[in-house]
Amino acid sequence: MSESKRQLVVLFGGQSAEHEVSVTSARSMLGEIDRQRYDITLVGITRDGKWIQVDESSNIFASGKVESDASATILVDHGEGGLLRERPDGGFDKVQVDVVFPLLHGPHGEDGTVQGLLELAGIATVGSGVAGSAVGMDKELTKRVFRAERLPQVEYATIRRARWRQRAEAVLIELEGRLGWPMFVKPARLGSSVGVNRADDRDSLCAALDEAARFDTKIIVEAAAMNCAEVECAVLGHEDPIASVVGEVVPAGDFYDYEAKYVSDDADLRIPAQISDEAAAEVQRLAIGAFRAVGASGLARVDFFVNHDDGSVIVNEINTMPGFTPISMYPKLWAESVIPYSELIDRLIEFAIARHDDKLDTSYER
Repeated sequence: MSESKRQLVVLFGGQSAEHEVSVTSARSMLGEIDRQRYDITLVGITRDGKWIQVDESSNIFASGKVESDASATILVDHGEGGLLRERPDGGFDKVQVDVVFPLLHGPHGEDGTVQGLLELAGIATVGSGVAGSAVGMDKELTKRVFRAERLPQVEYATIRRARWRQRAEAVLIELEGRLGWPMFVKPARLGSSVGVNRADDRDSLCAALDEAARFDTKIIVEAAAMNCAEVECAVLGHEDPIASVVGEVVPAGDFYDYEAKYVSDDADLRIPAQISDEAAAEVQRLAIGAFRAVGASGLARVDFFVNHDDGSVIVNEINTMPGFTPISMYPKLWAESVIPYSELIDRLIEFAIARHDDKLDTSYER
């Protein structure tokens, strides 16, 4: 391996319901990354949490699933920092690592857990750290932080799964009186629109709450933002983040669901968004505000609603590890902002190393 190249580990798969999205993101990245700048080690995480080294020609990228096979087991080395690869004799070899790109979406990957593991091992990691990842993943915490920072958002309620299952009638009465119809129901700590449904009456609300409760112990129920365009803005940076052009999503169905994001490609993605220049500037300002509010780093995609009548802007969500699939908005927005995919990867890696070096400058002794 060339000494001049960065030793990059791409971590993908994972234990969440967004496993296949992560595999697709990794496959997409591998087609764009500059091989003259990086030596790449691929590490897949199976659904049961096993870390294995993956060959780039593996059928994992065709099947969309990381599955245990004869591949070498990978462990995190907390002694010296880095990764360990299992040998046939049961011993381990050290895997050189300059930076890890955790292309993981959802729980056990995007929520601060893997970020904490890698931080303890002293490994530079692309994206947000423990706190930014955890707050960005938990929609209730995100909304509390947004409220503290006076970022505009829709009215919402947090419902505990146990309460829904034990006191369903009381929950329904509360939501009907507080939010009105229609509502959107989401698992609190999941992305890619998994488990998200629109409810227009009691029957659909019950079904939506049951569906969200499959994926999380906390459920977010939001009032609908009516007569609004759905727009997205990408953020890039560390200490001085910048915002991309604004893109607009026109879903084929009721909303931009998992199928539209990753399977059917039926949604109409408009870049730039068909909103006023004033509204676009406000979206960009609020995107950076949301990024800083949760303590994000490296990258994030922030989603908004823009009212068709008065151009007012409402923050919907932040995603601290957005998808990198061929139809994902994050790389598309930066491509339109004159940062091509391969350069985007370069910048994210350099931000990760800068954040890691910044942490090394911190004293932990009195």
